[in-house]
Amino acid sequence: MPLSADETARYARHIVLKKIGGIGQQRLKAARVLIIGAGGLGSPALAYLAAAGVGTIGIVDDDHVSLSNLQRQIVHRTVDEGLAKTDSAQRFATALNPHISVKAHPVRLTAENGADIIASYDLVLDGSDNFTTRKLVADFCARQEKPLVAGAVNLFDGNLTVFMPYENDNPSFDDLYPEPPQNETQFSCEEVGILGPITGVIGSLQALEAIKLIAKVGKPLVGEVLIYDSLDVTTRKMKYRRRTKA
Repeated sequence: MPLSADETARYARHIVLKKIGGIGQQRLKAARVLIIGAGGLGSPALAYLAAAGVGTIGIVDDDHVSLSNLQRQIVHRTVDEGLAKTDSAQRFATALNPHISVKAHPVRLTAENGADIIASYDLVLDGSDNFTTRKLVADFCARQEKPLVAGAVNLFDGNLTVFMPYENDNPSFDDLYPEPPQNETQFSCEEVGILGPITGVIGSLQALEAIKLIAKVGKPLVGEVLIYDSLDVTTRKMKYRRRTKA
């Protein structure tokens, strides 16, 4: 997809960047990326994907903006309180970059609607906050052979990985999480809190992995979990492998 003069100026730092260049930027323009959740992880991911020129971005979220969101969900403003998060996020992204298209899906992703929503996108970022939705998203992406960049945060740390189980005997969501958590509510932000910038770190890294996959540069985090601990300022990788049948 050719770039206009305005786009060429806007993305100049990508275009002169080795391994991205004009071809990589055109790939970003042609890409269709779905973000599950317009919250702590989805907000920074959306900001950087919109700024990078991803041509079509979909946002799935059935929630509305509340004041308690604003400590970390950076695409929403105080004046957006009570507004659907998809509308607030859409407004932010199109104001940041008028060259992109942002599609709002103001619903909760379910077993009934998930396949249809995901089908029209090339790649998915999961920023949801519960295991049930993460499992649904992973299953739909695996069946439809869509790369999935999954992130999660808890208190002072976070992690991310990339699932592509349909290629090269790569591991799946079920390989990493063979059993659901015993008591997921113990990790609720409402109950235990969350350090705001942690969501920015992991959400930005999700956007980075998505850009790498789209532009076909670098090595994606397939079969590895990147774990970031803010209190010790450390990162480490944990490898995992396939243990379920394809």
